[in-house]
Amino acid sequence: MQEIIRCGDIKDDLSRLLNNLQYSGLFILTDSNTATLCLPRLESIPEIMDAKRFVIPAGDGHKNLQTLSQIWEFLSQSGATRKSLLINLGGGMLTDLGGFAAATFKRGIRFINIPTTLLGAVDAAVGGKTGINFGGLKNEIGAFCPAVAVLIDTRFFRTLDSENLLSGYAEMLKHALLSGSEALDGALSFDFDGINCDRLTSLLFDSVAVKENIVRQDPSEQGLRKALNLGHTFGHAFESLSHEQHQPVLHGYAVVYGMVCELYLSHIKLGLDRAVFLRVTRYIKENYGTFSIECNRYERLFELMQRDKKNETNTINFTLLRTPGNALINQTATKGEIEEALDYFREIN
Repeated sequence: MQEIIRCGDIKDDLSRLLNNLQYSGLFILTDSNTATLCLPRLESIPEIMDAKRFVIPAGDGHKNLQTLSQIWEFLSQSGATRKSLLINLGGGMLTDLGGFAAATFKRGIRFINIPTTLLGAVDAAVGGKTGINFGGLKNEIGAFCPAVAVLIDTRFFRTLDSENLLSGYAEMLKHALLSGSEALDGALSFDFDGINCDRLTSLLFDSVAVKENIVRQDPSEQGLRKALNLGHTFGHAFESLSHEQHQPVLHGYAVVYGMVCELYLSHIKLGLDRAVFLRVTRYIKENYGTFSIECNRYERLFELMQRDKKNETNTINFTLLRTPGNALINQTATKGEIEEALDYFREIN
């Protein structure tokens, strides 16, 4: 199980970790944003000064086979061995991609994740999922491979704009729904008009703990871990469609839009309390706005959901809630029910 390190001083914590690890060759992967905004905070660490670095373009559009191949080539030409160590410094795109590169290079080298976005800290960097997008589908190719450690320093998040903070908070809202009513009350009371950084940090590590607990019990998603897919069946379809329409939405926004639809299914199929459902929907609408879809896009969304990697048969799989803290995995819905959920989503817009 990977170690989660809550950083007091990122330089001290990373230096201490590196001194405790035995490795042959240190490599750093960043993107064009984190190379400029984040890497300078680490450059005075002696080990980092000597490390070989590779910078990839920023943006989810580069989370693909071509960039993966370039990382493999960099590692190979730089003399990396199976004893080498890779540091992934960046958001969720970079830790997903870097983790998969490490998991597959020479059949696996160790890596450290240092998430620089809220979304990366609560989702991609934690839990051992790695991968790339392929064939127009999110994370279609990948592997379960946990980092040696994940170092979370919330000072990196101070450079984020409100959209990227909200994108990360989407996963925290999901974890709160999976945790229970008390956690949900706390998540829904957070005010983005006057951000309290200390409270956000506290909620962040509570959220990471929820995911850690689930992953610890089911590291390779054979059962319980599927609960973490809440909002993602609709959400990934929304995200893919937004890219097809050349109007991309951030991952967290797609997930909360997906949660509205899946909480609607939870209400009509499992009896999720209407007051809870409406309260969450209202919070999402107030903070995340809308994603415009027309009825003539329903069929395409349905096709994208059918191709979702979480499906195990010819049916579309959902994680639904009976109550906050009581998730049911491997739930199905008819095409009519899916369209009804999309109708509801369009109505609240």
